[in-house]
Amino acid sequence: MDCKKKINMFQFEQSNLLIYLAIIPVLVLLFWLAQRARKRALSRFGHLEVLQQLMPQYSRNKHTVKFTLLLLAISLLVVAWANPQLGAKREKVERKSVSVFIALDVSRSMNAEDVAPDRLERAKQFAMTAVRKLRTERLGLIIFAGNAYLQTPLTDDYAAVNIFLKSANTNMVSNQGTALSSAIELVQESFEAEDQANKAILIISDGETHDEAAEQQARSAYSDGILTFTVGVGTQEGAPVPTSFRGRQNYLYDDTGNLVVSKLNEDMMRELAQAGGGAYYNLNSGDEAILEDLRSKIDRMEKQTYEQRVFEEYESYYQIPVAIALLLILIEFLISYRKNKYLAEKDLFS
Repeated sequence: MDCKKKINMFQFEQSNLLIYLAIIPVLVLLFWLAQRARKRALSRFGHLEVLQQLMPQYSRNKHTVKFTLLLLAISLLVVAWANPQLGAKREKVERKSVSVFIALDVSRSMNAEDVAPDRLERAKQFAMTAVRKLRTERLGLIIFAGNAYLQTPLTDDYAAVNIFLKSANTNMVSNQGTALSSAIELVQESFEAEDQANKAILIISDGETHDEAAEQQARSAYSDGILTFTVGVGTQEGAPVPTSFRGRQNYLYDDTGNLVVSKLNEDMMRELAQAGGGAYYNLNSGDEAILEDLRSKIDRMEKQTYEQRVFEEYESYYQIPVAIALLLILIEFLISYRKNKYLAEKDLFS
């Protein structure tokens, strides 16, 4: 990132609450009316100068002082309620990164349990680890089976990507199959026009597909500057595909009644990566080893400035007006309406 400018800023987090300061002039008016009523009541007993001589310990102006202190305290509490904040506003922030789409296979064959706990859950675990390792890049998410669907566009909101990853399941796409070409084509359409030579797709799949156009689509993507990386999930020995019917667990059978055994099509995944100028990884080799190599390859790609944004950082300082308000309330409480006996000859409030 490149922060071009920094400006100190002051603001109220809840500035609309400052409208309650309008009560201050109302209280001042009520106090003035109360003072006038008090003077009129005292005047019925005689001249105010004579009454003052009869009450030598009484301070005429302490009412005003105590009221002023309370008024200031109320004002400060309203200000604290609005939460004053001081911070920095940074402008013209440039960020350079590679744009990476994660394409997750959610076809029914991903329910096979030849890797624990099953292919899809294992693929989701790897994808979330990849999000953490690639969090300096812009990431997007696509799910696919018989069709491909955009879940999140390119973003640096990695929490959102993880939310969609966690919720991914084999029931999300009704049209079954493994349309790898559709996934790659959707990635091509989802990249922004200004992205040049800094794009990649990470396909996580068992590769079990009859999609002959996939390899050609990967070459087309490569010509558009998109590198294709593939991660194979499953084993070459394969496993039956669990399914459920009317709440009963069973396995998938073909039309002739034979048990369907889904196997990792490693050749397809490797050829797809080669056609797309990327690399193939077998998930059984471990997340860390895969992501370390993937990270090094992405770091060698040309990074592009993709965003200029404004962001702000503020700290709250409501504690200060609250503390001053409490101090003023304490002072008001300690001030009596009588003259101080030590300052009887020199009343500070008269």
